[in-house]
Amino acid sequence: MPDLTVSEQLREQLLYQLQNFAARSIATDGRKQAAVALTIVDRRVDANIGKLPFQPADADQAALILTIRATKLKNHGGQRAFPGGRIDAGETAEQAALRELAEEVGLSLDSSHILGRLDDYATRSGFVITPVVVWGGNVAELKASPAEVKSIHRIPLSELLRNDAPILEPKRGRGHPVLKMPLGKDWIAAPTAAMAYQFREVALLGRATRVAHFDQPRFAWN
Repeated sequence: MPDLTVSEQLREQLLYQLQNFAARSIATDGRKQAAVALTIVDRRVDANIGKLPFQPADADQAALILTIRATKLKNHGGQRAFPGGRIDAGETAEQAALRELAEEVGLSLDSSHILGRLDDYATRSGFVITPVVVWGGNVAELKASPAEVKSIHRIPLSELLRNDAPILEPKRGRGHPVLKMPLGKDWIAAPTAAMAYQFREVALLGRATRVAHFDQPRFAWN
């Protein structure tokens, strides 16, 4: 079991694993380019943190920032997602991920906080998403942008390491299964779950596991 406290040891472990991982890119082929930030912070409770159906971990345990998107958004309203959005003209995926992190949850970080990338993931809704892993460290407070984020959650990394993860849901007929990750008595689905699972495999466990082939549930197609 890796050390899951927000420590220099964890940061160095994540950095080492990600630097030794050959992340794969996907050609856009007319699809929109987007980036998300998988951001590691401490697990604490503050006034802006929403509730999810599991008990909070110790305050010093490392966590990933997860949001529930505002319901009025055109794309994927109300769904659970890592902070992120479209890559603007002239931006790198890393720059876009940091910009969206600041805009959506009020966490402003510079490029020195970037640890690496995971594999691109192509969605059925027409995006190619680049997951960028970001070290946030100890963060006292996060603030949701009302226009984009309904609520913010800190997901303990221990949830990603559960023995019942991932959940692979077979599809009827041919095709790859839908990937889900359990959270307490609930779950998240691909594409967010696929990125969370690859983060677990690559950054926490040092396994070069690929996830781009896993499918998404029907509700995530639009």
